[in-house]
Amino acid sequence: MTDRVYIRPIGLVPGPQSEHGNAIRLAGGMVYASRFAVILRREGQVAERWLAAPDTIAEAMGHLPDTVAADAEQQWSNLTIAHPPLEMGARTVRLDQPQVMGILNVTPDSFSDGGEFMDKPEVQREQAAGMVEAGASIIDIGGESTRPGAKPVWEGDEIERVVPAVEMCAAMGAAVSIDTRKAAVMEAALDAGATLVNDVSGLTHDPRSPEVVAARGCPVVLMHAPGAGDDLHEGGDYSNVVFDVFDELRNRRDQALEAGIDASRILLDPGIGFGKSLADNLALVNALPLFHALGHPLLLGMSRKRMIGALSKEEGADQRLGGSIALAMRAMDAGVQLVRVHDVRETVQARNVWRGLRDAALTDFADLPG
Repeated sequence: MTDRVYIRPIGLVPGPQSEHGNAIRLAGGMVYASRFAVILRREGQVAERWLAAPDTIAEAMGHLPDTVAADAEQQWSNLTIAHPPLEMGARTVRLDQPQVMGILNVTPDSFSDGGEFMDKPEVQREQAAGMVEAGASIIDIGGESTRPGAKPVWEGDEIERVVPAVEMCAAMGAAVSIDTRKAAVMEAALDAGATLVNDVSGLTHDPRSPEVVAARGCPVVLMHAPGAGDDLHEGGDYSNVVFDVFDELRNRRDQALEAGIDASRILLDPGIGFGKSLADNLALVNALPLFHALGHPLLLGMSRKRMIGALSKEEGADQRLGGSIALAMRAMDAGVQLVRVHDVRETVQARNVWRGLRDAALTDFADLPG
């Protein structure tokens, strides 16, 4: 008999005052949680579900079998962890509020902007500088498309594509991440000035990747994708997509720890759109607060993705700004620390308004008695 437990925040509030203080600050950010579901899963099926508030969570967890009690305690502790800033070379990226990561694709076949910045240094520079000026905390550079059906790129070609872009962005003082699943590309990009690895395979594609990240001591994003080979979208068969992705991210995190990667350097990404149906993606977005129970900062990339078109008249990638902003805001409401986007200026503006509302919410109840 295999039991697993999940503590899912299901009641989010703008400030603790609205619950007379009976709320926790979720992951040290600007979102508060006041109601939780303690879920016991047995042999892949939900066996029991208890509802609790912070002052009754101990009672709810008291119903759990001894086999999962320690895990439940750890998840509850994880939900309140205040994550330290990301140290990215000379740049420090705070994680106590949402940050925006800008996308710079130097590929000929990206689903959104394929070829627009390929072999065009001045266009790349203008795009990167614009994102930094607009408020991007990190520029994420990728040289291999990961859209469904995209052909793998030889690591030598990928290095040729990304290194000049990394050097250019680092020279302008930007914090740079490298979006790759190949160890040799990671090494070349880190040597060129990147300070974070964003691996869509969760360090599973290249057996050398974990040791590279561990040796460099850089932050790393572990994303969930079901495919074990070149096709990351292959094999998306879930009994419950939310719990299955949670469990797999935990496994990949544990493998990273075993490889010597420091826990404070690990970020997690549920992998929206990778081997997942529209229903799967919607379920994951609605369940985002659960993933804080793993105890690591979260990154989410939903900008211009296919799910937006599926929900809105099959509009093309260049017509999905509204949906991208809506999803970014949903991520912020869930306490996600990093949103990865194409449209930096618009997303930063939305984030700033969101942050203003959150700041104001902390004094909304200041004039109430007691």
